Amino acid sequence: MSSISNSNQIKFGTDGWRGIIADDFTFPNVRKVTRAIAFYLETAYTKDRPVLVAYDTRFQADKFAYTAAEVLAELGWTVKICDRDCPTPVIAYNARLLNSAGALMFTASHNPAPYCGIKYIPDYAGPATPEITDTIVANIESSADTPVNGNFSAKISTFDPKPEYLKFIYTLIDVEKIRSAHLKVKYDALYSTSRGYLDTVLEHCGCEIESFHTYRDVLFGGGMPEPKGEQLVELAEAVKRDGADIGVATDGDSDRFGVIDEQGNMLSPNTVLLLLARHLSKNRGKTGAIVRTVATTHLLDNLAAKYGLDIYETAVGFKYIGEKMRETAVLIGGEESGGLSVIGHIPEKDGILADMLVAEVIAYEGKPLSQLVEEVIAEAGGPLYNQRLDLHLDDAHKAATIESFTKNPPSDIAGVKVKEVGRKDGIKLYLEDGSWVLLRPSGTEPLMRVYLETHSVEQQNNIASQMEKLISQLKPVGV
Repeated sequence: MSSISNSNQIKFGTDGWRGIIADDFTFPNVRKVTRAIAFYLETAYTKDRPVLVAYDTRFQADKFAYTAAEVLAELGWTVKICDRDCPTPVIAYNARLLNSAGALMFTASHNPAPYCGIKYIPDYAGPATPEITDTIVANIESSADTPVNGNFSAKISTFDPKPEYLKFIYTLIDVEKIRSAHLKVKYDALYSTSRGYLDTVLEHCGCEIESFHTYRDVLFGGGMPEPKGEQLVELAEAVKRDGADIGVATDGDSDRFGVIDEQGNMLSPNTVLLLLARHLSKNRGKTGAIVRTVATTHLLDNLAAKYGLDIYETAVGFKYIGEKMRETAVLIGGEESGGLSVIGHIPEKDGILADMLVAEVIAYEGKPLSQLVEEVIAEAGGPLYNQRLDLHLDDAHKAATIESFTKNPPSDIAGVKVKEVGRKDGIKLYLEDGSWVLLRPSGTEPLMRVYLETHSVEQQNNIASQMEKLISQLKPVGV
């Protein structure tokens, strides 16, 4: 093993391995992880099935991807690599369509520019399950990081995954209904892989669009490819200035969405999930379960009850939602971090589809987006107030916190009795007034994430303050 390659640095989180380019995310480590994936492939597929390789717009992502393609080819696999940077949902769809042995996607999603990542997408077109990623991680230690010995370019070809994806996406949205609405849309690509995809779909649906940042910039304009308020100031201003109906964006690999209403307000992912759950049931007449993670709003539960739909709660990570989508009919599955998929689609989050479905809601309802938000929140029994605290704790402090809340959970939070403690993922405290608090340690960062949902801003502040105080008191002695 070379000195730069260190298996201890390679940790898989909820969606693959991510690292800092030229620090731990290096060519030797890419070769090592690719070989670990290839060892798994040999147990699951025959080599008459191609392996797909794709990448986002990050620095060297295309070079990392080709390095992986060479490793796979050396090991006897036929490889099809994308002809340009590609959205995650697009390569996932093609992984299923082309009867492949799955796909390797080089992306760090919404992370800052210094990061890159790699994840394996099986042939069912959704995130790899923990069983698969555990196998891959177990293979890493014995995998070599050495360069490929020989020229295997004959086994590598490029392909364009776009046409088949677009053909499919047009079957999931009501193109004619959107065309009839003549929507004015502002689109911020955030230098991401959705450029040439989301704008193409909007134009196909007859929208009048203005686009921003539709070129590759490995520094993401000095910001982050994350479709949140601070990154979408220019988009919000453009929407308000020109009286647009909606502003849309995606993250770096286009699996997360960002939506701005006609007043320039950023819609939370929880709100978008509520909007689309109601729309798919009420306007499109579709049925199926609603699936959400433990960190996602319970207003979805209320909406499910109103429309007679089953509701399922999963651990954090879209892989768990995707797993449920492969087991049963799911109307919509989503998470508070900005990912969703719907019935008829692949079991992978898709920011392009999500943005188009919100445009479809406006077309069906014929009302401003801000009004539709008010209506669905009222219908679901809101408002509820959500917050996420990212507390910087070392591993010892994180472990002490989880141990304390597991063995001796508080009897009340901010004066409200704790009626139940859930342990599906982290520690979730259900309060008697319908509020809840979730503690979830990050597996790859020195962070304790604390999610909460409650009925007023005052109570939100009280709960946040008490949780910070409780956790700070659990710091181990000597740390």
